[in-house]
Amino acid sequence: MGVDAGLCRGDINLISAAVDDARSGPMQDAIKSALGSLDTESLLVESMRDMVKDEVKSYMRQKIDENPELKAEIKEAVRDLMDAKIREAVAMVRLAKCGAELGLASVPADMRQKLGNDMASLFERELAQLLDKV
Repeated sequence: MGVDAGLCRGDINLISAAVDDARSGPMQDAIKSALGSLDTESLLVESMRDMVKDEVKSYMRQKIDENPELKAEIKEAVRDLMDAKIREAVAMVRLAKCGAELGLASVPADMRQKLGNDMASLFERELAQLLDKV
């Protein structure tokens, strides 16, 4: 009657009791508290959005795989974009350095050494923190 012959009535009762315990025990409380802060409607909308995005990605990958020339062009364009972003970051660092040098040049000579040391110390700490994150 839909019950595996290897399971007896006692086994089924034990399994049923375990399921009931899981539904009302500390595990269920933990799950409820973790998910309780999530708005059900938002969760459903976000899940649907993710599913649609996955379908669109799948469709686009299929179309790209069907056209090797387009695939190669996209790869080259992404490589160019990454190169441009890295060049932009390097340029921003160089501009920051120029700004610091200009600022130091504007400071009276007697204050320049101390300010330069303070700025170097600050940059060293910031760079160390940045490298720790990476």
